[in-house]
Amino acid sequence: MKLDIVHDLQSVYRKLVDSTSRPGLISDLGKEAALLDGKNAAGCSNSMLLLALTLLDPEVTFKVYGSDAEAAEKEINQLTFAKAVQADQADYLFILEDAGAGTLDEAIENANPGTFVNPHKSALIIAETGAISAGECLLLKGPGIQTSTGIKMDLIGNWIERRKEKNREYPTGVDLVFVDRNHQLLSLPRTTQIALNREEEREWVM
Repeated sequence: MKLDIVHDLQSVYRKLVDSTSRPGLISDLGKEAALLDGKNAAGCSNSMLLLALTLLDPEVTFKVYGSDAEAAEKEINQLTFAKAVQADQADYLFILEDAGAGTLDEAIENANPGTFVNPHKSALIIAETGAISAGECLLLKGPGIQTSTGIKMDLIGNWIERRKEKNREYPTGVDLVFVDRNHQLLSLPRTTQIALNREEEREWVM
């Protein structure tokens, strides 16, 4: 069975919207990812490629971070006709799991935060990570969350602090989406506050 470009990508989009409107909700892209029949951009997971196919078109721009980013950009361009550009000009930034430590921090720093007049023109960062599951390592609160909710994510670096700096002048900032090797998706819009769950300290940051 092959991916239905209309029906299956609509399903991916709905799951992305659901996870964005309810931060902390983990959506499963496994069913759709299995339909790609092994066709993939260089170094890119099936779930990452699904999001590229869902979001990109000839009217938008993108940037890939990874060990073979040029090959991935070439294939994604051929599939979507979106144009690969420098990070600060890109509508979408894709960070592959092999991009290396500190790449997410760099991408957040370089990403376009939009403007006060047009905050919707900011970049969306989509990053692969080791594993995403329910847990209490990161606590989330904000719009779409009744009180607070917890997640566990296999991702190191100072990205939470970099995100805080990038989003300090709301409504400008960047939104983040994470997908793991099991095709689990988590969305963290700029309005979501994040706290590391430490017994001695809990500081909420945007």
